Amino acid sequence: MKILQLTKKFPFPLKDGESIAVYYLSSALAQLGCDITLLSMNTAKHYFDLSSLPGSYDHYRRIETVEIDNRITVAGAFLNLFSRNSYHVTRFISKTYAAKLKTLLQNESFDVILLETLYLTPYVPVIRKFSEAKIIMRSHNLEYEIWERMLNNMRFSFKKIYIQYLVWKLKRYELKNLNVYDYLITVSKRDLANFVKLGFNNQGFVVPIGIDIRNYPLSAFSEHASLKISFIGSLDWMPNMEGLNWFIEKVWLPYKDNLKQVELHIAGRNTPDQLYKMNGRNLYIHGEVEDAIGFLQSCQLTIVPLFSGSGMRVKILESMALGRVVISTTLGLEGISAQHGQQVLLADTAKEFINQILFCIQHPEEVQKIGSKARKLIKDKYDNTANARHFVESVSTL
Repeated sequence: MKILQLTKKFPFPLKDGESIAVYYLSSALAQLGCDITLLSMNTAKHYFDLSSLPGSYDHYRRIETVEIDNRITVAGAFLNLFSRNSYHVTRFISKTYAAKLKTLLQNESFDVILLETLYLTPYVPVIRKFSEAKIIMRSHNLEYEIWERMLNNMRFSFKKIYIQYLVWKLKRYELKNLNVYDYLITVSKRDLANFVKLGFNNQGFVVPIGIDIRNYPLSAFSEHASLKISFIGSLDWMPNMEGLNWFIEKVWLPYKDNLKQVELHIAGRNTPDQLYKMNGRNLYIHGEVEDAIGFLQSCQLTIVPLFSGSGMRVKILESMALGRVVISTTLGLEGISAQHGQQVLLADTAKEFINQILFCIQHPEEVQKIGSKARKLIKDKYDNTANARHFVESVSTL
């Protein structure tokens, strides 16, 4: 199967959920014998110097990139007020990228064109004109749903009014283009059911995000080790910052006297200055870490206080693969078939979060049991090779 994969950011380094999701699917597809070409945007926001790409990153037969300046600007945001187009989407429209895509399609035939997320949709007309390949859009989440959930948690302000307008245009674009793809892949049954409710009437199937558990080695903690809690995520992504601020203000600060033997470690790209100022007294701000897996390994617990978002949280999968206990909101766990008290712990209020942390302090043996069950679940249900095989089998029968 010859596949052309289109991405809106270069899928390396593996420090964010999107890059990890793209990498593990494409690498597993290559192991199964698929011939994969990558055409990626190399954006100003997530620019990657390809000369530093490791030799082990060799699963693509060919890699093509196009540099794109997709930064949000005051002028761009203002001018978009007078346009019917979605500002979220238009920042990823590039004549250069379209021309590179056209050249690839004219010089080579593909069986499948895989669009990674909604933001590659503007290039469907180019694909239709120059290729007969099946167009598959892999939705990592319902894009507009993330923003609607954030709006529900925002106080009334001019900023909220402006974002409401942007979200309205994003939602309109997403719904208008539901059926321009031949097939749709979602990462969960919930997402596919929602797309159908919204009007999707072509063929779709579910391929959860998978990882290679061999890259997530187990490491044990001493019975007498102090409890360490980790939070990791891009801190320029509003849902992450929203959830982290809530946890610090509603859980950590009010209850820190009950948690004197507990350490909270926070890591993430683009950490704001206000967080660094809080460094100290069992609260450690690491900024962007080179080794995210090592960071997660260093703590027994991972918190996911997420109140906005959609799709699947890859950091939950990674923490579970490492045998760590995840304490997540119900929303944060969406798309992952783990059960409270079995493979994860759920908490939706400040009191529930503190109770779950205290439970882990008081029952270290349960922490080990839950961590072991979490790792087994990842091995059984979220293996990237098994998911890639399901992808190939599903596409082959379409």
